[in-house]
Amino acid sequence: MGGPSAPGVAGGVVAAAVDSYLRHVAIERGLSTNTVSAYRRDLAIYSRWLAAVGLTGLADVTRQHISDYVRFLGSREESPLTAASIARILSTVRGFHRFLLEEGVVDTDVAHESKPPKLGTRLPKAISIEQVTLLLAATDGDEVQNLRDKALLELLYATGARVSEVVNLNVDDVLDPEVVRLTGKGDKQRIVPVGSYARAAIDTFLVRGRPLLSARGPATPALFLGLRGKRLSRQNAWLIIRAAAERAGLEGHVSPHTLRHSFATHLLEGGADVRVVQELLGHSSVATTQIYTLVTADTLRDMYTTAHPRARVSRPVPPVSPLSPVSLLSPVSLLSPVSPVSPVSPVSPLSPASPLPDPNSA
Repeated sequence: MGGPSAPGVAGGVVAAAVDSYLRHVAIERGLSTNTVSAYRRDLAIYSRWLAAVGLTGLADVTRQHISDYVRFLGSREESPLTAASIARILSTVRGFHRFLLEEGVVDTDVAHESKPPKLGTRLPKAISIEQVTLLLAATDGDEVQNLRDKALLELLYATGARVSEVVNLNVDDVLDPEVVRLTGKGDKQRIVPVGSYARAAIDTFLVRGRPLLSARGPATPALFLGLRGKRLSRQNAWLIIRAAAERAGLEGHVSPHTLRHSFATHLLEGGADVRVVQELLGHSSVATTQIYTLVTADTLRDMYTTAHPRARVSRPVPPVSPLSPVSLLSPVSLLSPVSPVSPVSPVSPLSPASPLPDPNSA
């Protein structure tokens, strides 16, 4: 994993506390390398701000300072942050101060009551099944690069895996023709089924593609390799998907996470239980998975509004019957061109076709 120290952190006391916290989350809590790196960046920003406002001791930080820091994050003109980024940084700072209290470095958790900016509901962006088909077809070909890209994209869509989980796969993680072992956040492992299309693409890559790539670099257990024979990076995986999307003619932003969103959305649209989708995605809470049910509900609502005759905005006006008994004696109805009184109307009181009832027949 490498040392968890935070480069660029101002102040010896603060820097030592940050290093201690990063070791805690990396070793004791078992957070992933990517998460620890994000914490390191967040706390580097926080430490430099503390130094800039003249705070060199953590015991001197107050609740007001935390509030000022949140306002500082929201008012940055250089590299402005979104509300989601501010919320993430504040979450890191809150965890850091909670750790300081637990370790006895400070007497009060001054960040405990700090509130992040409100976040709007952001629905995950999925593409349709037809668009996924076009995206996957854009990787067709017999070249080594095509074989690898086809296996990569097929596996991403077949499993709903995060791009970091796929590029960190080793050959041994492909357990059998049916399943693959993924290692997610916090090094939590899960077994995910692999569909026939992804399995065929992986088999072809392992036989015809990977040996050629492996010969270009040092020996590695990695499943997906770059053109130099080393483990494929997340950045290169992103570029592969972007290039495939351009060849497929897909508009808008298409990323590795787009395939993850599409995987979950298509499963739910097909009738899969949300708890099953939660397990497949590796979510620790079903609440995270339920955001996809909102997308599916929106789709169902649009289809209902379009297809159901009683769901449309414009309601048909019921026709006025010319034989309505209410309008027979109405002066307006006698003058109306749509309701003429016929002398032979079966309901007319003067019509010979409607004699008076026989009182003896009652």
